[in-house]
Amino acid sequence: MQIPEDAVLLRIFIGESDRHHHQPLYEAIVLKAREMQMAGATVLRGPMGFGKSSHLHTAKILRLSMDLPIVIEIVDSEEKVNAFLPVLDKIMGGGLVTLERAKVIRYQDQEKR
Repeated sequence: MQIPEDAVLLRIFIGESDRHHHQPLYEAIVLKAREMQMAGATVLRGPMGFGKSSHLHTAKILRLSMDLPIVIEIVDSEEKVNAFLPVLDKIMGGGLVTLERAKVIRYQDQEKR
């Protein structure tokens, strides 16, 4: 699978406790991206953040949170990302989705070095 040099970065901001059919939402998104043969997806868990409600979510010991910020990043061609957006819209409840241009420098399997 190849990604064009001029690609797009899809970034999805959700909460760790967000669900889709009793499954973590981040997991549902990544599995759907894989099913649609996207180039790849990465899930990042943040130690602190807040969203539209301004409620602070933190991993500090005194304020254990079960709803830490989650960011999912997907880089692929503009066409593939645009095809994924309606699917994403159906499985997401709340959250923030951003899209920006990305220049792919390298997309290579570790074993093919």
